[in-house]
Amino acid sequence: MSETTRNGGSSPEDEPERVLRRLFRSTALVVIIAALLSAMLAPWRVTVGLALGGALALINFHWLKTSVAAVFDRQRKGWKKRASLYALRYVVTIATVVVAGWLDVASPAAIVGGLCAFVIAALIEAALQLYRAFIHREV
Repeated sequence: MSETTRNGGSSPEDEPERVLRRLFRSTALVVIIAALLSAMLAPWRVTVGLALGGALALINFHWLKTSVAAVFDRQRKGWKKRASLYALRYVVTIATVVVAGWLDVASPAAIVGGLCAFVIAALIEAALQLYRAFIHREV
C-alpha cells in the first residue's frame, strides 16, 4: 500500500509535463533521424521537405500546447491572443506547404511526412507507457 515514485523521485502531478517534454524531444529526434537518412538516400528536395515538415511539427506542437493552456487558464492576461494561435498554426502550416511547393524547394509529400513525425513520437510514448504499466504493475 506504500506509494513510491517510480520515475526518478518526481511526483505523479509532474507526469503530464514530463510526457509533453518527452513527446517534444521524441519528435525532434524522429525529425533529425529522418532528415539524416533522407540526406543519404533521397533527393535534396525530400530532405528539405522532411526537415521543413519536422520543424512545422515542432512549432505546431508548441503552439497547440500554449493555445490550449491559454484556453483553460482564462484568468491569465492575454489568453485570447494565445488562444488565437490555435487557428494561426493552420494558416502558417498550409502557407508553408503551398509556398515551398510553388517555389519547388521541397516536396509537399515530404513536408507532410515531416509533419507526421509527431505521430511516430506519440507511438514511442505509448510503447513506453505500456512498458511501464507492465513492469510496474501492482499485484
